[in-house]
Amino acid sequence: MTKSNNGKIFIISGPSGVGKSTVLSKALEEIGPYYFSISMTTREPREGERDGREYIFTDKETFEREIEREGFLEYVEYVGKYYGTPIKPIIDNIENGVDVFLDIEVVGRGNVVKKFPEAVSVFIMPPSLEELERRLRDRKSGESDDAISKRLARAEKEIEHAGEYDYIIVNDDVCRAAKELEEIITKEKSK
Repeated sequence: MTKSNNGKIFIISGPSGVGKSTVLSKALEEIGPYYFSISMTTREPREGERDGREYIFTDKETFEREIEREGFLEYVEYVGKYYGTPIKPIIDNIENGVDVFLDIEVVGRGNVVKKFPEAVSVFIMPPSLEELERRLRDRKSGESDDAISKRLARAEKEIEHAGEYDYIIVNDDVCRAAKELEEIITKEKSK
């Protein structure tokens, strides 16, 4: 069997506050070339966020037009706002042999795997819910206790789906977790 020249899709998921972005960015320091997918959203930018860097910020009408023309690999409506992964850059990159990384939630992972069953999925797990709560509180995002409680309740539901993933990494140490992710990426790319 010959190895495909197409890039691979890597899906990274995990609860809010688990450190997905940190683990992924550390792992990607040693990997290249790659494309990190930027999601589109209808929510307002938070302080310090720039259009085209953290998200592609748009209005509801534009987003819904993209839904109608099947412009998303996956999308979800969450708390009255849309979040979605534009499909064109994904297709363009994998066809050009560039690996694509998606930082998406559990539902999004299910939708991507339906369209790309060969996608590799990795769930980043907190060492415990108590540690996750500590991390959420330490990031000082100004969220209320109620908002943090909702994030923790959602995290419990997301963790229930961890077994559906190809790999699970416990982020108890960022450097170790990043090294483990890097090893998974290297292994999967060599298949």
